[in-house]
Amino acid sequence: MNISRRTFLGAAALGTSPGILKGIGLPEDQIADPPGAQAEKPRAGSLPHLDRFDPWVEIIPKNLRAATAEVRRLSDNRPILAVVKNNGYGLGTRTVGSLLEDDPGISGFAVVKGEKALELRSAGIRKPILLMGMFAPEEGPELARANVEFAVFTPDAAERIVPLARSLGHPVAVHFYLDTGMGRMGMSHRNAVPWMTEFARHPEVKVHGTFTELGEDRVFDPEQLSRFMTVVQEAKAAGVETGRLHAAASNGVFYLPEGHLDIVRPGIALFGSYPSNPATERQMATLQSALRFRTRVVRVSHLEEGDGVGYGRPWKADRPTWVATLPVGHADGFPREAVNGAEVLIRENLYPVIGAVSASHCIVEVGDHPTVQVGDTVTLMGPDRPSLEPNNMAERLGVSVYDLLMHVNPALPRYVVEK
Repeated sequence: MNISRRTFLGAAALGTSPGILKGIGLPEDQIADPPGAQAEKPRAGSLPHLDRFDPWVEIIPKNLRAATAEVRRLSDNRPILAVVKNNGYGLGTRTVGSLLEDDPGISGFAVVKGEKALELRSAGIRKPILLMGMFAPEEGPELARANVEFAVFTPDAAERIVPLARSLGHPVAVHFYLDTGMGRMGMSHRNAVPWMTEFARHPEVKVHGTFTELGEDRVFDPEQLSRFMTVVQEAKAAGVETGRLHAAASNGVFYLPEGHLDIVRPGIALFGSYPSNPATERQMATLQSALRFRTRVVRVSHLEEGDGVGYGRPWKADRPTWVATLPVGHADGFPREAVNGAEVLIRENLYPVIGAVSASHCIVEVGDHPTVQVGDTVTLMGPDRPSLEPNNMAERLGVSVYDLLMHVNPALPRYVVEK
């Protein structure tokens, strides 16, 4: 069962800093390094090594680099506008921004919230950043000072942008955002040309791009692209500068090569997961998840036949067996649906999730012998086994891969690891 972005609803928020292994919410003198994590440099006053029990997230740069190379190959080496919305698809906005900043294939970044654009700038990102969403009037000056490029798509866009440019004393960069049938954001393609013509008359703006968003419908996407190109051609004929054109998100990178245009705008594929139909897309590109979700065993216990686990005892032992408790639950982003077939990796063995996933804990069945112990590292999701890969896990559980990635709690610490 493949669930595409069209059925996905959800968002995440905060990101983290890479390299220095900074946990969100912790002062810098209270940062512990999990096994395998690589510190950028020693920090005076930092805690000695401490085995963390609560869940954490690991980011694997080599898988990011490999995914970027695959996207470039699929798009005939088009420049990439990397979409790092919704907490960088679970990896952390600051983390992935910093890791991708030096990749020559990445021409810039795109976000949907103003605070995330500023977060990238505060992380040292110097490449262009496109804000694809709306910004509040009070956010505008700071965003403009940070050289954030604005998507414009409302009738009053000039009234919002021109004063910012005048306050800075130089033009502000914008991208025209056109609605070609998605019905969600953008200026309608039916009204776009007069609006673009009028907007472009203002010397206070400089058009760096024009884009649309495809609905990821194999039949309708070409029609959307045709509408988009018609608007662009008519606008150019009217003397409007349209800048670089972009339409293809991850799905379009795989399935609509004619929509690759000047630049491509992928999100999830950059982070090692397939966007829509993994069975088909694996034949086109090799991706490995750049995210690994982990915790540690906090309890090992023995159950007798008939003993149950979880609220309401949804699972009962049909024979004497050992179980292990993990301090991770749906509040951390480990889905309730995990009881429908998810496995976790402990000591090179896979164990099924049983009972119910509560807010902060879940339970796995270990079997006839206590083959795990308190403190063992547990991998919940990641590239280490096929069943743990986000796409495979999503298919097994009947959920969207976007849910799995974007719902990983943004407050969990993110660590950059070698492998």
